[in-house]
Amino acid sequence: MKINQDFSVSWIGHATFRIKTPGGKTILVDPWLEENPSCPDAEKKQGDIDLILLTHGHFDHSSDVVQVAQENNAPVLAILEAADWAERAGAPKSIGMNIGGTYSFDELRISMVEAKHSSSVEENGTIAYLGVPVGFVIKLENDFTIYVAGDTALFGDMTLIGEIYNPDMAILPIGDHFTMNGSDAARACRMLGVAHVIPCHYKTFPLLAQNADSLVKNLPANITAHILSPGESVE
Repeated sequence: MKINQDFSVSWIGHATFRIKTPGGKTILVDPWLEENPSCPDAEKKQGDIDLILLTHGHFDHSSDVVQVAQENNAPVLAILEAADWAERAGAPKSIGMNIGGTYSFDELRISMVEAKHSSSVEENGTIAYLGVPVGFVIKLENDFTIYVAGDTALFGDMTLIGEIYNPDMAILPIGDHFTMNGSDAARACRMLGVAHVIPCHYKTFPLLAQNADSLVKNLPANITAHILSPGESVE
């Protein structure tokens, strides 16, 4: 799907995305690959990754973060507790930050924003707290701005995210049960003021929504929904 911008956003399945920027950087978001039933076989290994973004610690977002970091010698950018966990687990480098902060990666500007969810991993049979879940706002080198919500419910400060960061595109979960649903995601798009939305975190399990119909039917005409199959891209 084309939006005539000098970048690409590829859905790897579930909540994993690969973003290739105008400046030649490749960002991987929430790598869940090997055991992800919606990840195409051709995408199970990710190479030439420059930076990994981790929104929170649940297995369907973090299971392959250490392996991808090791294979690419790529830093993991995450909230402080999750960054510390990634490095202790074997990631060669992690960058811990917190909500409200912005990290500059060459000419990219990556801001951390809140999400309404939870965050943990299982270690030695027990649940380990990994700080609060987050989203990211990525301002590309050409100023096109992408809001990656991570797993979240709808919350009022999405309006504030829209006012502060002026995102052009949102990547939003629509699966319901663990996150907001498609109708809420459509409301989020209006609150954010985006022109483009990519839905995710659906169809992977029977418990989740099996299509994006609710999102599409509730969107106003001036917002384009890019309904991808795993492995497909918006560029």
